[in-house]
Amino acid sequence: MKHLRTFELIEAVMRAGSIRKAAEDMNITASALNRRIQGFEQEFGWEIFERLPRGMRLNPAGELLIQHIRAQMIDMARVRSHVADLTGERRGHVSIACSQALLPYFLPKQIALYRAQHPGVTFSINVRDRAQAEHDLATFNSDLALVFEPVHMVEFEVIQATPQPVCALFRAEDPLAEKNDLRLRDCLSKPLVMPSAAYGVRHLLELGAKKIGRTLSAMVETESFELIRHYVIHEDSVGFQIPIGLDTERQKSIAVRPLSKKDVPVGQLLLGQMKGRILPVVSSRFADQLVIALKQWEPELTE
Repeated sequence: MKHLRTFELIEAVMRAGSIRKAAEDMNITASALNRRIQGFEQEFGWEIFERLPRGMRLNPAGELLIQHIRAQMIDMARVRSHVADLTGERRGHVSIACSQALLPYFLPKQIALYRAQHPGVTFSINVRDRAQAEHDLATFNSDLALVFEPVHMVEFEVIQATPQPVCALFRAEDPLAEKNDLRLRDCLSKPLVMPSAAYGVRHLLELGAKKIGRTLSAMVETESFELIRHYVIHEDSVGFQIPIGLDTERQKSIAVRPLSKKDVPVGQLLLGQMKGRILPVVSSRFADQLVIALKQWEPELTE
């Protein structure tokens, strides 16, 4: 317990890259922060920072220590969460690494539902691509990850897998809307608005294009799924997204059709946590809620 404040200060220096900036962030004088760090290094027996001309950077010993620090902080948060449950008032913090597709509709609804029952719980949402999300879990920057087609899976323990077909988006009046079985080749004659290569949707599209002997050429390539949703209104083009990131009732000017499974495989939206980690109560209970919500998509997507 006595080192928790020091741990917070060490992490602040790591994030800021300098004593001065970290001191400002933590509302402490730079000299006091420097003494605190030096005192800890003496007690620890090793220096944990490289002192550089332009700031501070963790050395290898510091990198090992920061993993321990984060584990300690997470464990303390879990204990506090359990204690709060004993009092009947759930408190705590839930951090989530997620794909962009979850931001506009799914997560806001789920967080609001949870907070309606437990207003003492706070959330942080970290937008990550499929490779970054697992790193977030491994470094304790996020409790949960909700990502489409993650890459590595080494430290990823799957809590729920929900199928999500890749869908094409275009103007509501486009003749493509009349096709019962929309093939990828039907879309390739139009300008394409595509997510960048880091995203699972693009990965599945590339697999589909290779399967039919075609290449994809993006007229607009972006990391913003919101831009994709809105751009197709302004130009006769085709964008791509997964269903959970769409709400056609709110955006009636676009049509949404799943691409044929003959061309593009159905992907998996995975809810997961770091393998072997015991989550704080608030995060575990929120994960339970997400599982129920995600399962509601399954009948529609597997028909």
